[in-house]
Amino acid sequence: MGGNTRGGKSTKASRRRDKRHEMAEREAQNMADGNKLQVTEFLSVSELANLMDVSFAEVISKCMGLGIMVSINQRLDAEVIELVAGEFGYEVEFIGIDDATDDDEDEIEDAPEDLEPRAPIVTIMGHVDHGKTSLLDYIRNANVVAGEAGGITQHIGAYQVTTASGKKVTFLDTPGHEAFTAMRARGAKVADIAVIVIAADDAIMPQTREAISHSQAAGLPMVFAINKVDKDGANPEKIKEQLAGMNLLVEDWGGKFQSQEISAKSGMNIDILLEKILLEAELLDLKANPNREASGTVIEATLDKGRGYVTTVLVQNGSLSQGDTIVSGAHFGKIKAMFNERGQRVEKVGPSAPVQLLGLNGAPQAGEKFRMYEDESEAKDLANRRAQIVREQGIRTKKHITLDEIGRRLALGNFKQLNLIIKGDVDGSVEALSDSLQKLSTEEIVVSVVLKGVGQITESDVLLATASDALVIGFQVRPSLNAARLAEKENIEIRTYSIIYDAIDELKSAMEGMLEPKIEKKVTANVEIRETYKFDKATVAGCFVLDGKLFRNSRINLVRDGIVVHTGELQSLKRYKDDVKEVVSGMECGLSIKNYSDLKVGDIVEGFEEVEVKRTL
Repeated sequence: MGGNTRGGKSTKASRRRDKRHEMAEREAQNMADGNKLQVTEFLSVSELANLMDVSFAEVISKCMGLGIMVSINQRLDAEVIELVAGEFGYEVEFIGIDDATDDDEDEIEDAPEDLEPRAPIVTIMGHVDHGKTSLLDYIRNANVVAGEAGGITQHIGAYQVTTASGKKVTFLDTPGHEAFTAMRARGAKVADIAVIVIAADDAIMPQTREAISHSQAAGLPMVFAINKVDKDGANPEKIKEQLAGMNLLVEDWGGKFQSQEISAKSGMNIDILLEKILLEAELLDLKANPNREASGTVIEATLDKGRGYVTTVLVQNGSLSQGDTIVSGAHFGKIKAMFNERGQRVEKVGPSAPVQLLGLNGAPQAGEKFRMYEDESEAKDLANRRAQIVREQGIRTKKHITLDEIGRRLALGNFKQLNLIIKGDVDGSVEALSDSLQKLSTEEIVVSVVLKGVGQITESDVLLATASDALVIGFQVRPSLNAARLAEKENIEIRTYSIIYDAIDELKSAMEGMLEPKIEKKVTANVEIRETYKFDKATVAGCFVLDGKLFRNSRINLVRDGIVVHTGELQSLKRYKDDVKEVVSGMECGLSIKNYSDLKVGDIVEGFEEVEVKRTL
């Protein structure tokens, strides 16, 4: 068998080479033609708008005219790009389209007898606070809610559970807040079945409608979970009536959609809901071939200081093992280790399994496909070629100021541009945040994202902010000490947030000029943990105050590798054996944190106080 695949691979490689030559010749002919756009597939809406020199709003409205809902950062596939460009009178030439056809060449191989049944992938959708995560919690018997800031899911989570009947189901938890439209759209694409959660004491909200339309667009069978039926004021029949108004008749009302009244808190009827999901899955007859090269989708990617880039992927076909080489977008790497959603090491996973893996050389975008390659050099070539295309794309879409542009700005009279640098703990949040903030642009103030990335705020981010006169926004991340000092020296503002609405609301009110005084967190001290001592009731840390003053009554953030892992209060503050009210810079002290014991050497305890300040942007 090894011989065959090798033979197949070399012919495929030569086919690709020929295709590249052909394309190079075609490109040369087209250079003379001004109305040809050279683009890569999966261009984002804003990039396409820049290339055609029109506003992104026009592109979005054209897409809506074609019946496609898109947001500014959403990536479009080849067909949509062609349609939209055609509307504006441009022809499209795809560069790097050979990558897209590579995938198709391998897809045909599975013989029916090789296919084996696989677990269904279920995406849970619905409005904020209607109980999606609580439902998942109950199903997994674990508590995710407590770990999310403000009880809001801000990242996609993927979990595999085994039901009472011994069947496996993979769940994708997608955030419900409207900023996560793009992530939700991606969540719908990888799933087989959508569970729409609706609270019985509420109504069908705009986000619920959006989730339903995403599922319909992706052709997913839907199961409606009507939650919170044990609450006062719950009226499940009203929900069914509203669904009927949207032309969605549930089975109780003689329609074809399954629905179930549940309570995620008490666990009422959740077993029946799981049975209904498995029934839908049986109808779909889901199969995959575990004995082949793996392929699937990236759900999330983050940068972890100790482990490098951590990518959460969902295997959709084939099996993935430690040591395999994979390519996702412009990134590639050899898998060093794999973990399941509970953090346990796994050696090999099959279809429908979510897994976190280490070893990629960058953070691929959430929603990106990944493929496994036997030949490491082929993988590297492919990733490098894609990276080059992305760079070329970037150079083409950078719009420098022209005389027309200056004239337009002068005509507006009071044109301002707000530049932002956004850093977050995971790619999905960064995408959603940059999406939402760009939408705040008005005629007078244009919001432009200079850089978005994953990981803590570094000195280079601050230097870029100085050069481009930008505001730095950190989402669940903190600046490194050097970056914070540099920002202070250069007078660059770094704003940090842990809830997406706060960031949006604050920028919005700042732009509207309605800057009322604001309770602001003012960092009073940075304290480094040098030793930890574990006792029965608490963990005590031996610390050194790097700068500022730490007060006994300060509120504190525990920062690990630039990412905030806990916010709370001090339990005790001591020097030697005495309790003290404050410890100043350059001193040692002992401290413990209320209701929190996971302290590690090298963590930074950040003391802050909340002061009222007059705000300026």
